Amino acid sequence: MARDLSALPPYQRIAAQIIARIESGELQPGDHVPSVAQIMETEGVSRATAARVPGVLRAEGYATATPGVGTIVSAPKKLTAGADRLAKLQAGGPTLGDNERVEILDAGIEPATQDVADALGLDVGAEVIRRRRRYLDSAGVVTVSSTWISGALKDAAPELLSAEPLPLMTFGLIEERTGRRVARRRDTVAVRPVPEDVAGYLEAEAGTMTLAVINHYWDQNGEPTEYAVDYLGASRELSSEYDLD
Repeated sequence: MARDLSALPPYQRIAAQIIARIESGELQPGDHVPSVAQIMETEGVSRATAARVPGVLRAEGYATATPGVGTIVSAPKKLTAGADRLAKLQAGGPTLGDNERVEILDAGIEPATQDVADALGLDVGAEVIRRRRRYLDSAGVVTVSSTWISGALKDAAPELLSAEPLPLMTFGLIEERTGRRVARRRDTVAVRPVPEDVAGYLEAEAGTMTLAVINHYWDQNGEPTEYAVDYLGASRELSSEYDLD
């Protein structure tokens, strides 16, 4: 079923049109994506709206920012897999697996990096909330998970800044306080080096290559709500099971 682009916010509609050009082969990896000035001229939108488009393309995996070159098309690499705590929550079941427990490592305000800003539709350096958790089971560390949310939600949901478990998880708390429910999600699986600030919690050497699951979430209006990166513990595997009937 074709997606109704008219229902999207203008910047996401424009990004979706560019993505369609990439998927059709009109724009190839290495090509420049339309510049902010070009988008303003062809689409008749403000600079603020046009400036959000490249961030969506980067967050969706269709473009990369190259210093001195600009934002260019990249081949999207997508894979949906892994445990789905959101689905468990929405189904009314437990969000933790057998013998699994969670530790809330920290929670607080920090400036948005480029990837976080792109994912949340914010400016680099904007105020964001970061929550970091570690999941463990009888075999050790399952994953270290970091979630970023717009700092604008700190007043509506101050619990996000507390290093305590959230019974409804971040998804449920945001929906309860703002009415914004998660309506779309994308998971990307990649092999990444373990960052220094994650290594100790993951019980791994910084720089060790491991599986990472990158999650993007959008609400019913097409606006981003959360961005998360999970680093999997040593020897962990991703598995998905589907009913095909």
